[in-house]
Amino acid sequence: MKRIAGVVALLALPIAQGQTRIDSAFQKFWAADSTAAAAQAAEDVAKSGVTFEDALRRLKQGRMYTTQKEGVVQFTNRTADGVEHYYAVTVPAGYDPARRYQVRFQLHGGVGGRSDNRPRGNGQIGALSGESAGAEQFYVIPYAWNDEPWWSDDEVLNLHDIVDVMKRRYNIDENRVVVSGVSDGGTGAYFVAMRDTTPYASFLPLNGYIMVLANEEIDDGRNFPNNIRNKPLFVVNGGKDRLYPISIVEPYTRHLMRNGVQIDYHPQPDGEHNTNWWPEIKTPFEKFVADHPRDPYPDKLTWEAVDTVNNRAHWLVIDSYGAAPGEAKQLTDTNVFTDSLGTDPLFGRPKVPGRVDLAKSGNTVQATTKGVTAFTLLLSPEKFDFNQPVIVTANGREVFHARVQPSVDTLLKWAARDNDRAMLYAAEVKIKLK
Repeated sequence: MKRIAGVVALLALPIAQGQTRIDSAFQKFWAADSTAAAAQAAEDVAKSGVTFEDALRRLKQGRMYTTQKEGVVQFTNRTADGVEHYYAVTVPAGYDPARRYQVRFQLHGGVGGRSDNRPRGNGQIGALSGESAGAEQFYVIPYAWNDEPWWSDDEVLNLHDIVDVMKRRYNIDENRVVVSGVSDGGTGAYFVAMRDTTPYASFLPLNGYIMVLANEEIDDGRNFPNNIRNKPLFVVNGGKDRLYPISIVEPYTRHLMRNGVQIDYHPQPDGEHNTNWWPEIKTPFEKFVADHPRDPYPDKLTWEAVDTVNNRAHWLVIDSYGAAPGEAKQLTDTNVFTDSLGTDPLFGRPKVPGRVDLAKSGNTVQATTKGVTAFTLLLSPEKFDFNQPVIVTANGREVFHARVQPSVDTLLKWAARDNDRAMLYAAEVKIKLK
């Protein structure tokens, strides 16, 4: 009996060693302080011998969080283009690292009056707090200035980086991260919605005006209002606003609503260019946020881009541009605005953009494209049955029909990039139309 027990112990030793190797690799993965470091750690996880099922389970569970200092905490972030940014995070009182919390980014106004990136004030959310409406949450206050306004690629990247940092440090709910802003910050919320929809649940522009972005000094030919159709908006504008009164702004708000943008619109006829209406608005504001969590795997997507800087929306990545055989001759375009004066584009198009509209049902994906020659579909085990063929049609023609194998490497690749327990991808399907 002793000899049998010894043999069993020897057989169990490699299993225990393998499990220790997997545990150690995942500990390094969770401890990574950036997406680049996570990508390197992911290579060791893939080599650890972990099975797909075990890796998926661990990624869904996520890292262990620890107790953190409550109140306002100041941080800095240096984006990939070398620009240093400051931002303040308000950690909720009684923060429990075992709970998931919603997050509100609050973008300030008066960008043109700021000559540098230094923080202003004490970093608190102040009067725009939603706590009295029962909304316990993290508040993130980044800072923009005249050289790096909210409507810059750098600030979009900055916000994206901050989301990543928040997920590494605090137990936030990945499906309840929203972008709100006042005045220039409200305009910035429109801008982010057109550039980087994936991390966010909704956008809440207050006293903002999307057409500020059409200014010839701002419009770089990469503002695509079709992209706003992917997420709901909560919009407030005032009738007596000296900068962006309802009389000027509302025609464009109504235009977006007629063209598939979901907007919860709250005009304030007596409202000026301030937030004196907040006591009446904060309850519907926070209810809107609570009622609209992010769908990490939306069955319908539309995304338009002109390069590889902002070419992804959730499970769609546009890879290359140009005319493709059989592509749509015309798609309903939110960029085309018609009023009593005629029909004009909202934003300029110095380069021909590409666009993909997706509709998913079961394992079948229907794509309608214009100006795109290749795109990639990211498949989640939450939404696709890998025991059945995946079928993709593009512009009425079947372009893919095959079983797809889930991959540990692919799972870890996108987990490292997204750092998102609620959004995991196990396979890539690359579609070439030309």
